[in-house]
Order: sequence, then C-alpha cells, then structure tokens
Amino acid sequence: MDIGSMLKTARSEAGMTQEKAAEALGVSRQTISNWETGKTYPDIFSVIRMSDLYSVSLDHLLKEETSMKESYAEYLKQSTDTVASKDRLSKIILVCAVFGIWAVSVMLFWLVKNGTDPVGYTMMITWTVLPVMFFGASYIIGVRDYFGRWKWLSALVFSLMYTVSGSITSIMVDNILYRSVIWPDFTKLPIGLFISLAGLAAGCFVRYRRTQQERSE
Repeated sequence: MDIGSMLKTARSEAGMTQEKAAEALGVSRQTISNWETGKTYPDIFSVIRMSDLYSVSLDHLLKEETSMKESYAEYLKQSTDTVASKDRLSKIILVCAVFGIWAVSVMLFWLVKNGTDPVGYTMMITWTVLPVMFFGASYIIGVRDYFGRWKWLSALVFSLMYTVSGSITSIMVDNILYRSVIWPDFTKLPIGLFISLAGLAAGCFVRYRRTQQERSE
C-alpha cells in the first residue's frame, strides 16, 4: 500500500469526505484526490496536519514498505531543496532590486543635472522613491523572515544607503549650483533607520499573525 492509499484509508476511517478534509486542511478537493491517487505527494506539513485531522499517528501514515518510505523521504528532500533554492533566489532578486534601484536613482541624476530642476529631482528621490523602496524591502524581509536573526541588520544597511544617496545628490546639486563640496548629511541616518525598522516590524507582525492563525486552525 502506498502513501496515497494510506491517506485515503485514514480519511475514510475518520468518516470524512474529500470535501470536508480539503476544507479543514485549506486545500482544494482535487488536491486531496491527487494525494490519494498518488498523482502528487503532500508536503510534510500537510501530512502532519492530516495525522491530527484523521486522529492517526504520523508513523501509521508512513509505516509501510521500505521502498515507499525511501521514495517519500527522497521526495521530501527534493521538496526541501526546491524551497531552499527558491528562497535563495528570492533573496538574491530582492537584494539586486534594492541596490539596482538605489544605484539607478543616483546615476539618473547625471541625466537631469543640467535640467531646469535638479533640486526637485533630488527631493523626489530622497523623500519619495527611496523611502518607499526601503520600507517595502524591509517589509518583505520581515514577512518572509529572510536572513533569520540577522534581518534586523538590513535596517542599518538601508539607513546607510539612504544617507549616502541623499548626500551624493546633495553634493551634486551643490557642485552644480555653488561649485562646492559638502559632507554627508548624517541627519538622514535616523530617518532611514526609522523607515527600515518600521517596514521590518510591519512584516514581522504580519508573519506572526499568520503563524498564530495557522496554529489555531
């Protein structure tokens, strides 16, 4: 008997239809059917939830021939590796997007520095584009728990980027208008830190609420 048959037997013995099981597990009836017919495998978290739902031990659901166990274990390993790979890719995309937008925002200044309103461009970047980007990136890091306990360091990195970006464009403006050079404006450091921490806190809060909701279901 394979894992699909075991799941079907456990559900039937629990007196549940596929529709009721699907509703309790938060999946579609077709997903339940695919699991039971062996078209797809449930992930380990779904197996644990079905174990509780059907009132059978996890060992009972997986207690079968060695070949089946090894096959399912290999599937779980592949699933875990796939998730980890996607997670790494998402982190890389996020980091590249943040640094890319930051760099482009600063470099584009060279295209408009001879325009009629270089100061207006600087204000737009400093007080609109970058704050929104840093808040959004921090929120994603918080809600997806990227980088684990080190995620809070991203707030410091973003605040430094915010400070430097503002200083670069300010220096450019001063060079254009007054032919002078100024030191970085470190008053923007706490502003950038606040924006990034706010995004992280919002993301962590949403993640916490989702976790609590999943546990209560």
